[in-house]
Amino acid sequence: MVNTIKIGMATCGLAAGAQKTYDKLVQLITNKNLDYEVKKVGCIGMCYNEPLIEFIIDNKSYTYKNITQDKVELLINNILNKKYKNNMLEYTENVKISGVPEKSNHAFFRDQVKIITDNCGIIEPLSLEEYKQRNGFSGLKKAFNLKPEEIISIIEKSKLRGRGGAGFPTAMKWKFIASKQGEKFLVCNFDEGDPGAFMNRSLVEGDPYKLIEGMVIAAYTIKASKGFIYVRAEYPLALKTLRKALDICRENNYLGSNILGTGFNFNIEIKLGAGAYVCGEETALIESIQGNRGNPRAKPPFPSDKGLWNKPTNINNVGTFAHVTKILQDGVDEYIKYGTEKSKGTKVISLTGKVKRTGMIEVPLGIKLRKIVFDIGGGTTKKFKAVQIGGPSGGCLPESELDLGLDYDTIIEKGAIMGSGGIVVMDTDTDMVSVAKFFVNFSTEESCGKCTPCREGTKVMLYYLTKILNKDATLAEYKELKKLCPVIKDTALCGLGQASPNPVLSTIKYFEKEYLTKLKDVKRLTQYTINDKCIRCGICKIDCPVNAITGKKGEKHFIDQHKCTHCGLCYSKCKFKAIDKKKLL
Repeated sequence: MVNTIKIGMATCGLAAGAQKTYDKLVQLITNKNLDYEVKKVGCIGMCYNEPLIEFIIDNKSYTYKNITQDKVELLINNILNKKYKNNMLEYTENVKISGVPEKSNHAFFRDQVKIITDNCGIIEPLSLEEYKQRNGFSGLKKAFNLKPEEIISIIEKSKLRGRGGAGFPTAMKWKFIASKQGEKFLVCNFDEGDPGAFMNRSLVEGDPYKLIEGMVIAAYTIKASKGFIYVRAEYPLALKTLRKALDICRENNYLGSNILGTGFNFNIEIKLGAGAYVCGEETALIESIQGNRGNPRAKPPFPSDKGLWNKPTNINNVGTFAHVTKILQDGVDEYIKYGTEKSKGTKVISLTGKVKRTGMIEVPLGIKLRKIVFDIGGGTTKKFKAVQIGGPSGGCLPESELDLGLDYDTIIEKGAIMGSGGIVVMDTDTDMVSVAKFFVNFSTEESCGKCTPCREGTKVMLYYLTKILNKDATLAEYKELKKLCPVIKDTALCGLGQASPNPVLSTIKYFEKEYLTKLKDVKRLTQYTINDKCIRCGICKIDCPVNAITGKKGEKHFIDQHKCTHCGLCYSKCKFKAIDKKKLL
């Protein structure tokens, strides 16, 4: 048996020096005339340990971390001398499972469920034979033996929700367009513009056929005649891998005319984006594919009615198509073993920030945030402070919310969103106002400028945040910022603008003290509220100099905290101790 060496050559590996490691490895194997097959694989998820090298010797796996060019010769010599466990670079135990290493013994993998990333870091990304050996294209063959309505029924039973961020039920989206007549298009959204998000890139770099198979299944189901993959040009390796994979699929009749002899015709074209974040929004993406400026448009009409060139168009994310593939390959009953009642399956997450183990993880929906941060991620070096979920559209949650389950419905109630799947961990060194400013600045720069709430509102938010950080803002200006955010959220045209206040709103909700301590008139910050001792006399309302107290005579009164100037006059005038005084700092 020929022994195998696998080296991670995804973007994360290359950034850590994997190309030089690979060159040195090949040189030594050639010079020593060693009987090893060297394979370039994608990212297995442990980006923090790159460059990673795995030896499979006599069906046993030995994996080594941080193997830079200067460590290769030491590693090879130890392997030749069978010093597997004694080598200081080794970090996993040896497990024999049909020649494929099982990584669950490591804390990073223990709580993960590898469904759509099961091939990443295991197979050569462009090896069609290896993909087929691991059940590849069996899902497509099953689909061709089913009617389109039967496939939709399977996807409906799986409760698959769009993995692009909104979590819209996939089967419902397919139903909308399946009933349409005439020419239809299928689009894969591979724009992935969130800072710190790289799930889709890693998946395509490590297992491109899973995306293609899912797209062909979807096209057959909705009777689409042509597909497009919209990918940002900043992903050169993913783009190169995807182009080659598409060519190989055409050569082997998985794309093109009369696919697998079924009479079904479908092809896929790649469209490059220039990196505009707003083009992740589906209508802006459509405009960009058509060669227009990537501006969102009002809905309705929805793309399922009028999409590309005013034809019915279905748009799904990379992850969504990959899940479709696995549902058909493994069966829906196997798929729904994981997740929550409303959100089945898994979610691929980019875990970054002040956490010990950064990388790409795949976890069942419903998993506790605490388990992601502390068990999978290994926690923080300094004291944990917050976790940011959902990129510029998301929010920051404190430690008190870490026992929330990660799913589409739960976290949105707490001021965050699932988003595309980026999680950024922060420790006590992080200033939360600076975090809010970073994401608002991103949204400001990426705004297409079409609607006033987003074009002007993000600039005003940024103005106030800058003043607060410079300790040049007043309490009144801080209140204006708080009033502005909901207005932008309610009136912006598309998801980018509507979600742009989320980082501000969530940091104010959980970390307001960090805002208040930076204000110029910080000493005035005492909050007054009316309690149940109020006898409805109305004296406080009469004496309030800024009309901040509301309520009819004979009814309990309330203090509008946005208008209140914290002068304390109501507190001093009330003779019934019906007003509480609370220091905010």
